[in-house]
Amino acid sequence: MADEPKETTEPADSQEAPKALEPPKSASLLGGAEEGFISHLVELRDRLIRAFLAVLVVFLAIVYWAPQIYSVFAEPLIATLPAGSSMIATDVTAPFFVPIKVTMMVAFVLALPYVLYQAWAFVAPGLYTHERRLAIPIIVSSFGLFLVGMAFAYFLVFPAVFGFVAGYTPEGVQMATDIDKYLSFALSLFLVFGLSFETPVVQMVLVRMGIVSMQKMIDFRPYFIVIAFVIAAVVTPPDVISQLMLAIPLCLLYQFGIFLARYITPRDKDEENAS
Repeated sequence: MADEPKETTEPADSQEAPKALEPPKSASLLGGAEEGFISHLVELRDRLIRAFLAVLVVFLAIVYWAPQIYSVFAEPLIATLPAGSSMIATDVTAPFFVPIKVTMMVAFVLALPYVLYQAWAFVAPGLYTHERRLAIPIIVSSFGLFLVGMAFAYFLVFPAVFGFVAGYTPEGVQMATDIDKYLSFALSLFLVFGLSFETPVVQMVLVRMGIVSMQKMIDFRPYFIVIAFVIAAVVTPPDVISQLMLAIPLCLLYQFGIFLARYITPRDKDEENAS
């Protein structure tokens, strides 16, 4: 008996096992970007908390000497007051809170290197190697020049301004400055002179990024001199001495930035040499 051919019966519609639905690539990329953004926010929060804790620790360490710190802070004005005169406090809580505010400012300045380190640690992973090499000198020089600007204001500008004002006090008028107003005045001048002394750093960054060249800064020098005197007239007290003591250093710092620009290679040329 001949073997009959076996009939293979296949279903009319062959069905494959259903595959798991895969999310679209755009959705996965969006999810990854969102997770990366959240992780950056978490890291930024941690860095800010560490910076705040550093300032707080320094403040708690020196707050016991708040009255002595304020005495040093107010010395440039007290030295110019007439004999028998003193500063006054028109607010009930000013004798307590003003020294505390000054101590907080000192604590921030003392902790500023660690605060800048936290900022550096946050942005460093996104920088190229040559950018990291440039960033560290910029951070260090910015901090140093800011301190130099504050010292310039404290040791030179304050005595000159207060001596000028005390010398022109009308007869019969007793010069008695409120401690809170002196704090606002001194902090504003510290900020103005500290930021003004950052001029060479800004110039070096602009040259490095290829935004301006040394020749353009040389050509812009006459205009910068005018701008420096306008800035000095706006942000300093309305006396000629303080205006000159801001405008002249600004012009000298601008010239110093031009000198340093000779040794800075623009980024595009640096990349061409590397390639």
